Amino acid sequence: MTRTAAAPRDARLPEGDDKHHAVEAMFDRIAPGYDRLNRIISLGQDRRWRRHTVAALGLPAGATVLDLGCGTGDLCDVVTADGYAAIGVDFSAGMLAAAHTRAPLARADALALPVPDASADGVVSGFALRNFVDLPRFFRECARVLRPGGRLAALETGEPASPLLRVGHHLWFRRVVPLVGGRLAHDAEAYQYLPRSTAYLPPPDDLLALVEAAGFTSVERRTFTAGAVQLVTGTRR
Repeated sequence: MTRTAAAPRDARLPEGDDKHHAVEAMFDRIAPGYDRLNRIISLGQDRRWRRHTVAALGLPAGATVLDLGCGTGDLCDVVTADGYAAIGVDFSAGMLAAAHTRAPLARADALALPVPDASADGVVSGFALRNFVDLPRFFRECARVLRPGGRLAALETGEPASPLLRVGHHLWFRRVVPLVGGRLAHDAEAYQYLPRSTAYLPPPDDLLALVEAAGFTSVERRTFTAGAVQLVTGTRR
């Protein structure tokens, strides 16, 4: 049976408005060192994953692309480098204050974008899905702002299919990452939350079903780094 929303399996994870406020406050706190920690935690692979995400759009040069949950603007920079017009959106004032991109940025909730219908050619997001309060609503909002034929590319964490690799991934992501984050960012709570927040994500088939139900066709899922990262793409009907 396909679920219509990702129900966290971890009772310690906040939901609804509590989640919204907790996630916003967390990203405000960790914004200054966020990029450096990303490089360390991903072993430098995050740049490659972002390039794959933008390449999957396949849009004409000059297309307008929204980066939802843009953080400090890493993905915006890749969007711009590929010849698109990037606009970043994030609800964390701390992240936007720490942003380094030259792309225009707006503080807004990705579930209620201040954007007209059918006004964007593409939407990307980088490791943001599990931080949204309502995934079905997020995908519907993406469909609303995209023109027919527009493209969605959402990058997120995944889980290796191989049992052996899955053990190694869990060890790194759930044990090493919180330790490194706690030491370097001096915020153990945030880097304990981030690995646990994968519980908000539905299984792959359910995730693809949510995208299709929101108004997308040609919905596909690719994985990188032995399945530790997933990329979901779709075309607006």
